Amino acid sequence: MTLSAQVKLSSFSSNVWERVREALSELAQNVVSVNGYKSPVLIEGGIYQGIWLECGPHEGLIYAEETGDTGVALANHEIFFHHQREDGQFPCWVRKHGVGFAQIQMVVPIAFTALRTAKLTGNSGFLARAYESCVKWDQWLSKYRNSRGTGLCEAFCEFDTGHDHSPRFAGLPRQCPNNEAANLPSEQQFPGLPFIAPDLSSTVYQGRTALAEMASLLGKTSEAESWTESAQELRELLEKYCYDPEDEFYYDRDRAGNFVRIKGDVITRVFGSHILPQERFDRIYERHVKSPASFWSNYPLPSIAMDDPLFVGSFSENSWAGASQALTALRTPEWLEHYGKTDDLRHLMRQWVHAIVEAPSFMQQMNPQTGVFNTSPSYSPCMLTLVRFVNRLKKSQVIF
Repeated sequence: MTLSAQVKLSSFSSNVWERVREALSELAQNVVSVNGYKSPVLIEGGIYQGIWLECGPHEGLIYAEETGDTGVALANHEIFFHHQREDGQFPCWVRKHGVGFAQIQMVVPIAFTALRTAKLTGNSGFLARAYESCVKWDQWLSKYRNSRGTGLCEAFCEFDTGHDHSPRFAGLPRQCPNNEAANLPSEQQFPGLPFIAPDLSSTVYQGRTALAEMASLLGKTSEAESWTESAQELRELLEKYCYDPEDEFYYDRDRAGNFVRIKGDVITRVFGSHILPQERFDRIYERHVKSPASFWSNYPLPSIAMDDPLFVGSFSENSWAGASQALTALRTPEWLEHYGKTDDLRHLMRQWVHAIVEAPSFMQQMNPQTGVFNTSPSYSPCMLTLVRFVNRLKKSQVIF
């Protein structure tokens, strides 16, 4: 950060707390009831009047960690357990007037956030329910999202990873046929599908490491060992199928076995699972993430690397084709701290606080170079990002 930016931040730091109070007030207004579940949950907000599997449990956990409201953290998990099908499938979303199963929409694993929620609340009953539900979910994924028999998790459609309008899925279906996530789109119409997906596979890996710890806490020693072994096997398969040592990057592989060479924020999701050893992380991070031409923009991290030919700089509504997304920012402490990049995390947090405080509302995404926001006011991930980042910066005495 430049000296002028530091001065500007300190000059409006008195406004930061006012914005934090506004964020907490609007977050409370986003705790509402949705379809078929009695307890109120923290919804995504803005144009997204519901809760999504990729982010809702994680956001409920962060809300509890920052406000002390553990009821929301529990509800943001229990709603998915409540609507889980007999075969183990979780809904991809629950809105005010419906429940969806058309894609898996999976990023931060619900097993991981459920484990942290159980530790936060000390609720042993919740831990047991979460373990049972998340085991069934892993079994469902293994049955329906391993059609090529690689042992990794496959993407069938655009919404599976929540990468709306991303070039990663250009020309491919947005959701699965007949609104059922078990249905693979037609091979004749979409011969490249399914993709072996590094981010989805990393999510499964992190879910299994969480299941191993959950099983251990529940006294299921043999099951804990089995989950640890299956996670390790998946780690090895990810390297075999999705890692390109020349590019030092993780890519999707299509049905023909070709890499889908698009540099996107998929890599941050791989990082978030803690699946990589430190040495591998460091090489990828320094070459790609810390490159100002690629991901280390003025306001990190763009959803597609700026030096990728498919980067889109128009930043239209809900664009995972280039915009820096609040959801991505909210997840960064999970991996930047794990891999020892605390200085970079502080820089990223300062930049996001600066941009959010200057914005007219709490919005979904921004231009990675200018910090100008657009799309969907009263967006819960943006508000959580501000609250979480300000509290962390305050503890480290960076801007106050």
